[in-house]
Amino acid sequence: MTACLAGPIHGGVSEQALELASLSILRFSGADAIAFLQGQVSNDTRRLADGLPLLSAYSSAQGRVVAVLQLLPHSSGVMAILPRELAATTLERLRKFVLRAKVKIEDLSGQYSVAGAHDASAVEPANLPASGAAYKEHEGIAVARVPDGGQSAAPRYWVVRPRENAAAARGAADGADDADLAWRLADIRAGMPQVYAATSEQFVAQMLNLDLLDAISFTKGCYTGQEIIARTQHLGRIKRRLSRLSLPSGSWSIGQPLRLADGRSGRLTEVVRVGERFEALAVLTLRGAAATGDTDSGAGGAGAGAAPAGGGAEEAIAAEELPLPYRTEASP
Repeated sequence: MTACLAGPIHGGVSEQALELASLSILRFSGADAIAFLQGQVSNDTRRLADGLPLLSAYSSAQGRVVAVLQLLPHSSGVMAILPRELAATTLERLRKFVLRAKVKIEDLSGQYSVAGAHDASAVEPANLPASGAAYKEHEGIAVARVPDGGQSAAPRYWVVRPRENAAAARGAADGADDADLAWRLADIRAGMPQVYAATSEQFVAQMLNLDLLDAISFTKGCYTGQEIIARTQHLGRIKRRLSRLSLPSGSWSIGQPLRLADGRSGRLTEVVRVGERFEALAVLTLRGAAATGDTDSGAGGAGAGAAPAGGGAEEAIAAEELPLPYRTEASP
């Protein structure tokens, strides 16, 4: 999956709240919806009752992230935004754990649209959350500040609305791809992780910096994958982290392994072409681990230290590391 964006992020369609066609919505409704999610995802879903959208990970029993979920406290049930290509498999996996719980899980992509607004000017004033708030519903339209761990001084917003009222959000058909690419580039620049089919179940949550983005609760109790995630945190076994890179012209794709000139190795998780170069996120071995040859292969990485790509099998990539807008070390 290679993505191209020739122009700046804040130009043309990217300034509007246009539908993000690559995303889907799963809805969890019923009396046990929040309790059910509490036992499945990494964040504390009780916070949804306070009207807070949450970034979270749904992981396998082995602690590897199956999907990154944006959870919204919608009045009809908890809505989870995730890549369309993961929606069906994630839905089926979660349904296996429903058992006797009073929860219904549905794919609502045909009924609701998801749009992205890069700043408040693209959202109707009546729909903006009040100052200091993060979520609001007005006349059937839900607007949520994108959870980013409180790092961004210029917040972005999700706009979710029923499709019969979504013509303005969808925009022109030829703008849909540009809207998705602009949103993904904004995610890269914000250091916001995502997994797709090529990277699902490849990484433990901390490798995607989810612990740095307020997406993991270490106090809420058990959930699927919790034992591995907690052990990784408390035993200091985080040998890889999400990094932001500028890559030279080439053939790059999500899930592609790479080795940098400084000896670090890893795997691309997101990549968008900008002009002649590419901006990307990649899970890479930390500098100390690279120097000692420790690639942490036993903790959910599934080949993050594999042979490089983007050139010859032994060729190191001349990548430029770009800063992330948040601290890259967990607080003690």
